[in-house]
Amino acid sequence: MEYLLLKYDNLFKLVWSYMENILIISQARYASTRLPGKVMLKIFEKPLLWYVIKRLQLVKTPNKLIIATATSKSNQPIIHFAKNLNLDYFAGSEDDVLDRFYQTSKYFKGEIIVRITSDCPLIDPAIIDRGLDIFLNGNYDYVTNVHPPTYPDGFDVEIFSFKVLETAWKEAKFLSEREHVTPYIWKNSNRFMLKNYENKEDLSKFRLTVDTPEDFILISKLIEQFHNRWNDFNMEDILIFLKENPDLLKINAQYERNEGYLKSLKEDKKFLLKN
Repeated sequence: MEYLLLKYDNLFKLVWSYMENILIISQARYASTRLPGKVMLKIFEKPLLWYVIKRLQLVKTPNKLIIATATSKSNQPIIHFAKNLNLDYFAGSEDDVLDRFYQTSKYFKGEIIVRITSDCPLIDPAIIDRGLDIFLNGNYDYVTNVHPPTYPDGFDVEIFSFKVLETAWKEAKFLSEREHVTPYIWKNSNRFMLKNYENKEDLSKFRLTVDTPEDFILISKLIEQFHNRWNDFNMEDILIFLKENPDLLKINAQYERNEGYLKSLKEDKKFLLKN
């Protein structure tokens, strides 16, 4: 009996040690073309990034949470924010976000990487836990809920191994692959084991991220609704509120999903023409 207890105790420690090498990395930089300094814009005297971090801290799967920012002086407010909250952070490349993720993951010795952008303050931790459960119990290199998307924009989750991240870091050449971290991975489905998990209902039409002034107005109204219960609301609660207040969705309805990535693809074409 004592042997069995010791055996299971060692197994638990092994699993726990492995799971501690899960990094949730939230990329955040001050520069933004359409809404400069968006991650530090304040709602109820707290920056947008505070709301993102507090949601990520609710993920149940053991992990280490990291803010990955850039080295330029404009990002000092983000670094001060991380220090004030005693959060781990890493400052890397401004535009080569793939390199920033790789260097961050290498520095913190991550084995499994969860990528969350810092413009998603409503992110549902249960959706992240669902993705991690699929990754940990399957033989996958990359697990996501965005290819194709069935969750609202702003609830995107990407999970991948450090080994695959390192391969992408070494081999990715195009701007779209460097700036957006994962395209090299999901464009090479013949090389990597990919898994997309879906919501029961296609909710991809909902835009609940922050990239424009109109996005910020909508998200501010949603934070106003839920800020007193920031630890215990979920995606379903948001959808119920939006169904009761459908005019809110008109605020940012003119914007297309993934406009930043589509812009990078145009730069890729210029690169090909030059070479």
